[in-house]
Amino acid sequence: PKGTMAFTGKYEFEGDENYDAFVQKIGLPSDKVEMGRNCKIVTEVVQNGNDFTWTQHFPGGRTTTNTFTVGKEADMETMGGKKFKATVKMEDGKLVADFPNYLHTAEICGGKLVEISTSSGVVYKRTSKKIA
Repeated sequence: PKGTMAFTGKYEFEGDENYDAFVQKIGLPSDKVEMGRNCKIVTEVVQNGNDFTWTQHFPGGRTTTNTFTVGKEADMETMGGKKFKATVKMEDGKLVADFPNYLHTAEICGGKLVEISTSSGVVYKRTSKKIA
């Protein structure tokens, strides 16, 4: 099968940078801001070539799942629960997606899942360690 299986795995939130500035910039409601702060989100990724299922398990049992194929438009959901359409691209081993008000990239770096969201110059970085 073409494409690396680099992303497949389960990752637990380890740390982030610039959370407050970023969620303020994208206008996340304050109840969601508190919910997401230092939230031990577990991200589960299943990659099959260019097909991805990307699930985030939040404490308390809420989950968000985005299913997409690299290079094809897909229905997605933001961290604030907004539905939108996006085309995820693969650039230099990174997944790149244009969310409604931010650009999101994800890559595997030294066995960790590193996600970077950028909105009007504010860069939010979230790192998760592989647990399975």
